[in-house]
Amino acid sequence: MSVGTEIYRKTLLTVAGNKAVENLSIRYGKKLAGKFIAGNTLEEALEEIHILNNKGIMATLDHLGEGITRLSEAALYRDEYVRLVEGIAREGVDSNVSLKPTQMGLALDPEEGYQNIRTVAAQAKSHDLFVRIDMEDSPFTQATLDIVRRLHSEGLHNTGTVLQAYLHRTEEDTRDMIREGIRLRLVKGAYKEPGSVAYQNTSEVIHQFKTMIRNHLDQGVYTAVASHDDHIINWTKQYAKDRGISPDAFEFQMLYGLRMSEQERLAKEGYRIRCYVPYGTMWYPYYTRRLAEKPANLWMVVKNMFR
Repeated sequence: MSVGTEIYRKTLLTVAGNKAVENLSIRYGKKLAGKFIAGNTLEEALEEIHILNNKGIMATLDHLGEGITRLSEAALYRDEYVRLVEGIAREGVDSNVSLKPTQMGLALDPEEGYQNIRTVAAQAKSHDLFVRIDMEDSPFTQATLDIVRRLHSEGLHNTGTVLQAYLHRTEEDTRDMIREGIRLRLVKGAYKEPGSVAYQNTSEVIHQFKTMIRNHLDQGVYTAVASHDDHIINWTKQYAKDRGISPDAFEFQMLYGLRMSEQERLAKEGYRIRCYVPYGTMWYPYYTRRLAEKPANLWMVVKNMFR
């Protein structure tokens, strides 16, 4: 990521956080956001996963929603996730589950939020499904790691989380999670964070990202590398090849609507590739983070406006 791209990312996230911009985007931008969203309903998302599976692409299914204001909302999301788990099992699709802790009430009542997450994880375990507890911005990092540790202590080993390469604390967190046997998705990080908690220099982020991947592969820990960056993808492939590490020992993860042809190509090459498939109507925060990742994403949306 160049300096210009980093400035673009920070600027767009700042603008997107403006309430007036958000209201206009929600009013007029839903059709454009559809590029990154698999549908409004679970049924639409499951249809898309069938299509992906037929191309050799696995999925992780996410019901959009975060930053709720009432615990009653968290209960509704919990119930939808139970339905989501049952839908995956019923349809027999190759998919696991992703959810956000704040969506389940973490910021409002940590214990009730935990119990909502636990309900989903237990239901998933009954169907031998994996649940990824997504990582949000830095105020929730420690609480999210604590949730996954607690789930594991209660026998719900079908859960894991995400570590973000741009946080200063991630190197130590990676060592701890590997030691504790907690499965991770490794990412660069997509939130706007201050220099006090996150690297602001792109080269430092890339260096830590590679270190995280290397530590996992070297220790024989199944590795999920979530990136659209050709440099990271090719580096991971070459590192594994040089050390005789099987393609079954790791997977690449990409987002629905982005680089779909590349996802198909990786699958045809024999790599494990998983697509993050979101659905639902609460799309704005997710959508703005996708646009902020690189100017090409915004340019793609602008071109679609004039078609």
